Amino acid sequence: MGGQNRERSKDMNTEKILIIEDEELIREELKTLLSNAGYVVDCVVDFGETLNYIKLTSPDLILLDVNLPGQDGYRLCTSIRSFAAIPILFITGRNTAMDELQALTLGGDDYIAKPYNVPILLARINLLLHRGRGEQNYMIEYKGIQLNPIAGTLTLHDKEIELTKTELKIMYYLFKHPGEIVSRIDLVEYLWDNEIHIDDNTLSVNIMRIREKLRNYGMDDLIQTKRGMGYKI
Repeated sequence: MGGQNRERSKDMNTEKILIIEDEELIREELKTLLSNAGYVVDCVVDFGETLNYIKLTSPDLILLDVNLPGQDGYRLCTSIRSFAAIPILFITGRNTAMDELQALTLGGDDYIAKPYNVPILLARINLLLHRGRGEQNYMIEYKGIQLNPIAGTLTLHDKEIELTKTELKIMYYLFKHPGEIVSRIDLVEYLWDNEIHIDDNTLSVNIMRIREKLRNYGMDDLIQTKRGMGYKI
């Protein structure tokens, strides 16, 4: 594993990006591109230690390929989501709608197919990092349930539920509109900014996953469905 240790000017970014890509040529190309854009860049080369390395380095964003040695990017994304809400941008040669849907429903935040357009890639990275910086750094409470946007957790009576980045954004939006019916369109626009063509089913899948987590802690009635209208808490 190698990091960038050179001095950086004050006006450059200090966000750390971890590249998980097994093709050396693409990995080095991305590393050079992002370093020139002012990011602190690191790359995984020992794929058997990927999860431990993420825990050790705490990157601000992960660029994740799907075809990896040992386990594919989808499984790796699920494993990462078990302990962190780091933004994950899939960048892969798999470019079918089903691949994109799977990446997003497993906890990915965005998806770009190779060959990528450099300005679009940089814009997507900047957007994901901006979203992360924009999260409120205080607890939000509703009916005794606390949402921690920084830790990515829901807490009730000392019981804590871990949320993925997408699940966190859904709950954050609902918590900011308590008692209101939030339309599915509003949620989709907030989550993905209409940047990607996404199956409406993706939102349903994420709501279902949140409800399953809530059910395990006796909070399955927190999110209500208003048929034909949207959701409310």
